[in-house]
Amino acid sequence: MSAVTETSAPRPSLAVRLGAFVELGKLRLSSLAIFAVIAGVHLGTPFRQDAALILPTALGSLLVAVAGNAFNMFLERDIDRLMERTRSRPLPSGRLRPGEVVAFATVCGAAGLATMALATNLLATLLSAGILLTYVCIYTPMKRRTPLNTVVGAVPGALPPVVGYAAASGRLDVHAAALFLILFLWQVPHFLAISWRYRDDYRRGGLKMIASLDGSDGMVRRLMLSHTLALICVSLLPYYTGLAGEAYAAAALLLGLVFLVPVILATLARWESAIRQTFIASIVYLPLLFAAMVADAR
Repeated sequence: MSAVTETSAPRPSLAVRLGAFVELGKLRLSSLAIFAVIAGVHLGTPFRQDAALILPTALGSLLVAVAGNAFNMFLERDIDRLMERTRSRPLPSGRLRPGEVVAFATVCGAAGLATMALATNLLATLLSAGILLTYVCIYTPMKRRTPLNTVVGAVPGALPPVVGYAAASGRLDVHAAALFLILFLWQVPHFLAISWRYRDDYRRGGLKMIASLDGSDGMVRRLMLSHTLALICVSLLPYYTGLAGEAYAAAALLLGLVFLVPVILATLARWESAIRQTFIASIVYLPLLFAAMVADAR
């Protein structure tokens, strides 16, 4: 029935289809990753000679992110039809056909990796390819099978600043590890807050998210609190490794404590509204943290 619907429905206008292609990229979601890539370029560039690298690295990373998101929508098009928050996406709504999405994703992925290869170095290109393959081939299928997908998905999600750092410096070192750990730990409270809000939708779609498991309330709250506390500690690593200075350390501690407030309200006081506030705090926290790191970079 779904195949008939996809092929027999009247074709939308060109403007509608172009808008649907843009929607495939999830640009709002990708913007945080690209910001982290740009910050990584600046932090990894000797003598701050980063202007020539920022644009091609950001563009290549954006194209790779768009490809991953488009492949994700193709692979989950059956699930997206079942969930309220995703049923209006390009494939379930019939604005695009599966073949168009696969072709678009393939072109974007190839163009993104080619841009990285031509403008940066082999290490950054391999890391970008690793993000795409892990997100599409491992994380996306795991969402149907095991709640461990949150942990696995945090790996490609934590690599964007490492890609930028590697593009600029040509190496992986303790600074790159600190950037990775910050993004890895940040994603857990961020995505748990999202999944808790949409847990009923995930159940309808059959996705094995932690928040959609029966009796997972306490687990979700404990994981949010423990990973936020760990994030506050890890966010100080750039200061101790010499990547950033004392002003950054003070900013990181302050931002971490502000982030911790809604998490505590959600986990200990068990305020339901604090779950939403945790999500908002996570969106504000990350760009401010990287901005402080770049501003006080050594």
